[in-house]
Amino acid sequence: MLTGNLLWVLVGTMLLGIAAGITGTFSFLQKQSLVGDAAAHAALPGIALAFLVTGQKELPILMLGAGITSALSVYCIQWIVSFSKMKADAAIGLVLTVFFGIGVVFLTVVNRSPLGNQSGLNNFIFGKAATMTKADLMWLFISATIIILVSLLLYKEWKLLIFDPVYAKGIGLPIEALKATLTILIVMTIVTGIQAVGVILMSALLIIPAASAKLWTNKLSSMLVLSAAIGGISGITGTFISSIRTGLSTGPIIVLVAAAIFFISYFISPAGQINKYRRKMQFRKQGELG
Repeated sequence: MLTGNLLWVLVGTMLLGIAAGITGTFSFLQKQSLVGDAAAHAALPGIALAFLVTGQKELPILMLGAGITSALSVYCIQWIVSFSKMKADAAIGLVLTVFFGIGVVFLTVVNRSPLGNQSGLNNFIFGKAATMTKADLMWLFISATIIILVSLLLYKEWKLLIFDPVYAKGIGLPIEALKATLTILIVMTIVTGIQAVGVILMSALLIIPAASAKLWTNKLSSMLVLSAAIGGISGITGTFISSIRTGLSTGPIIVLVAAAIFFISYFISPAGQINKYRRKMQFRKQGELG
């Protein structure tokens, strides 16, 4: 049975899934998905440090800490790639592990502190939507709505940036500002969703819907709609399942739902394995007839 609070949580995670699907699509097409993975893991030290400094589990303060360390991780990746011979994937792996390791250390310190039992910060690792208060949900609604609206407003500019950056620069578009805005929105999406989905799996909600949508279409507008729909369905379905099965973390269930949609798409979509097999058999028959 849907209680009032559960209904709001479902709507909130649906909006989160939509926002992640949209920003994740732009990130996916720019081949920056793993940067989002690093930023998601890097949110943990910010959350723990914010609690250690203030001693309070106030969501705006914790999210500010998460946002700062997530943004710092992205800057570190860009700096390492620019000023060293290290490739992007290696830089991402280095930053991800260092930041997450620091986060685990800080979290251990929090759990051993007098307020550790009341902190509830462990829920930020895998997510627990059921623990969200009305104030938390209001934060989620506002943040997700802003992310969605800004993404739609900048749709044309980001489309040019992704598919024809030379032309975009030629007509005077602020390339670096557009890239920075996309990075900010990705960090916002991560920060908004970590309480519901968790720092470890938030990146999956950015990647899987976009990857699934790409199997169905190559048109950006259609891909955005499909990715947003997959993200929203995953969010609302995963949250509902975790609510009726006490003790299940929300994040893993949401990701499993998204993964199930991806595997279905992998086989039955126009670019899926079944259609590839059919085309292969048709070519073989044509070759035999020829």
